[in-house]
Amino acid sequence: MAEPPEIRIGTVEREDAMKRLSDHFAAGRLSVAEFDERSGIVAAALTRGDLEQVFTDLPEPVSEKPVPAERRSLLGSIPPERIMPVVPIIALILFLVTHQWLFFLLIPLAGAVLFGGQGRDRRRRAERRDRRRRLDRGQED
Repeated sequence: MAEPPEIRIGTVEREDAMKRLSDHFAAGRLSVAEFDERSGIVAAALTRGDLEQVFTDLPEPVSEKPVPAERRSLLGSIPPERIMPVVPIIALILFLVTHQWLFFLLIPLAGAVLFGGQGRDRRRRAERRDRRRRLDRGQED
């Protein structure tokens, strides 16, 4: 049920309206002059009705789906799958240059650093899936 337009608004509602208005401006739906004019109306708004008049000819915002986070390595945007094959080569070069076998320990260390959290994530997803299944079965019974 929609609330009456006479309801007074606060700073949070004005800031939300300014963000929505900025999104419409960024999408190219408003000119600079229109954005400036509507921003003034939003800043001076006292009721919900004052805000509604600013958005009457603009479409409703589309809810954005969260973008899944890509797996990132310590080296930024280079995925771990591209780094790991290079690690043994680097370890071998360092061994040949320094004659220290300890550089071969870099290989499992790099694997743990680059891929260490993936097993934990898989376990958490499996636990959530199992919990959902148990809840679904409980609701069906």
